[in-house]
Amino acid sequence: MEKIRLSKLMSAQGICSRREADGYIEKGWVLVDGKPVSELGTKIFEHQKITLNKSAQNQQETQVTFLLNKPISYVSGQAEDGYQPAVVLIKPENRWANDTAPQNFSAMNLRGLAPAGRLDIDSQGLLVLTQDGRVAKQLIGEDSPIEKEYLVRVTGKLVGNGLNMLNNGLSLDGKKLKPAKVTWLNDDQLRFILQEGKKRQIRRMCELVGLKVTGLKRVRIGKVKLGDLPVGQWRYLKEDERY
Repeated sequence: MEKIRLSKLMSAQGICSRREADGYIEKGWVLVDGKPVSELGTKIFEHQKITLNKSAQNQQETQVTFLLNKPISYVSGQAEDGYQPAVVLIKPENRWANDTAPQNFSAMNLRGLAPAGRLDIDSQGLLVLTQDGRVAKQLIGEDSPIEKEYLVRVTGKLVGNGLNMLNNGLSLDGKKLKPAKVTWLNDDQLRFILQEGKKRQIRRMCELVGLKVTGLKRVRIGKVKLGDLPVGQWRYLKEDERY
């Protein structure tokens, strides 16, 4: 039986992200079979029991997750080509007035904050930004079953069996896409429900069936809906919305 890197195993088991795991290991906050491990790169057997000490558990409990209605012209991650990252909108004055979460905003909320999934620069809607690697893994892990729902405005003429192809018959980058749920809402708007998120996936899917996307808005991730959250504003993920 082959040993596996501890941080990789922690991520695979949903304990935390690999980056967080390395930080916890360095601080001696990770126990393997009840014994602390503090050496980066440590490898263990898959059957060995991994636990976090109280300090790591407390740190995880203070991690926050934000829901942002990202406007067009902001990038999801790092700044690029002169465009600002969506995280710059996470500031007290942009908090939604109807946010009922008990947290008080603090600069500590921004430490290690990262988007869990992409939303293109020319798309708007629900973007999750989190300090919690467990949330990120749930949303963007390779085998994540979580649905993402989009409202997509289009122009052009759909090829004959285009709707069927959108649902279950397209490939991108030489790889077959997972089945989707695509339906017409009206003459120029489609609803897409996906379980994956390849780069510019919906726009590229539409191009393959004769359509051009003129507007794209993500309105749901899993059970969490964008709802009435105004463009450019944010709220905290609530306890009963945990991913």
